[in-house]
Amino acid sequence: MKSINRYIIRQLLMSSLIIGFVMTGVIWLFIAVRAIEHIVNRGVSVELFLYLSMLQIPNFLVHIIPFSMFIATIFVYSQLNSDRELIVLRAAGLSPISLAKPALIVGFIAVLVGYFLTLYATPKSYQNFRNLQWDIRYNFAHVLLKEGVFNNISDTITVFIQERLGESELKGVMYHDTRKKTHPVTIIAERGVLTKSENGARVIVFEGNRQEMSSETKKLSVLYFDQYTLDLSGLTPKPENRYREARERMVGELLSLKRKDVGNPKDYGKFKAEGHQRITAPLNTLTFVLIALVCLLLGDFSRKGQTKRIILASALFLTLWISNVGIISLAAKNLAIIPFLYLWILTPVLLLFLLLLFHPRLDNNILLFKHRITDRNSH
Repeated sequence: MKSINRYIIRQLLMSSLIIGFVMTGVIWLFIAVRAIEHIVNRGVSVELFLYLSMLQIPNFLVHIIPFSMFIATIFVYSQLNSDRELIVLRAAGLSPISLAKPALIVGFIAVLVGYFLTLYATPKSYQNFRNLQWDIRYNFAHVLLKEGVFNNISDTITVFIQERLGESELKGVMYHDTRKKTHPVTIIAERGVLTKSENGARVIVFEGNRQEMSSETKKLSVLYFDQYTLDLSGLTPKPENRYREARERMVGELLSLKRKDVGNPKDYGKFKAEGHQRITAPLNTLTFVLIALVCLLLGDFSRKGQTKRIILASALFLTLWISNVGIISLAAKNLAIIPFLYLWILTPVLLLFLLLLFHPRLDNNILLFKHRITDRNSH
């Protein structure tokens, strides 16, 4: 019996890991396609892009794990049924709950992984992701410099880059500054280098000139230079404090949050709903596994296959998943609905488990199959 459980557990783990890996790869591919422009034209290094992508993976896994476990359970038990292995096991006297034991074990492991993600990994990784975004926006201003176009860094600053060579070298730089309305300044240089100081981003330009026009005297003054430094750190004002979103806060902080602690009082419900969602979301994995087990293990055996049961399980899965999204959205608008969120998650788990545990009858086909085996052994 233990060998059978190990065999099914191994199949479930392999299937769920493969499905999860494929789904993660597809999502990552969409991110990569959207980031190609930033990598090629805006100077974002491949290493920085990969690091940003890795920080988003825990947030994807929270949603991927329930899907992969449901699909893996459907696939493995359908394959066992097609190979008549389930028929033999049930003829040997195994109950539906015994057959479901391997999937429940893997499901509980997936739930524990889900809680690790929702309670720790996801908020930590998303917080690091937002911090890096913050640094890129206010400290790495050179990332925004795109070649071949006029880059409006602010309302008064325009920078044109003819060509970018690597991550930091520039060819053909034009800098136009109208912060002083009466003395607009234009700087033209043969080449430049992007650097970073303690205060922010800078561009060191070489072999160029600085042109300043006086609107009062209508005279143009030109200064030729071998090297000149453009400070870009103060062009985008950096706020003193960064507002932290709900996804980057720990569950304890979200649940103990006061309305006055939220920047926009209208978002208070979203923060509270996010905290309770973190607690209930991993249980969806167990619910979806139980849906697959109940639909595939209970009822009479059919030689025509289990297509109808798979369709039923998929319909129940989608219905429950969509309803979960809906009730979370309602809870964010009305906090009185939050207790129903727990009820909505726990009730299907309890009902589906009881169906497996107290299924009162064996299939007639299974009994007939068992009698045939007995007759053959007697002869």
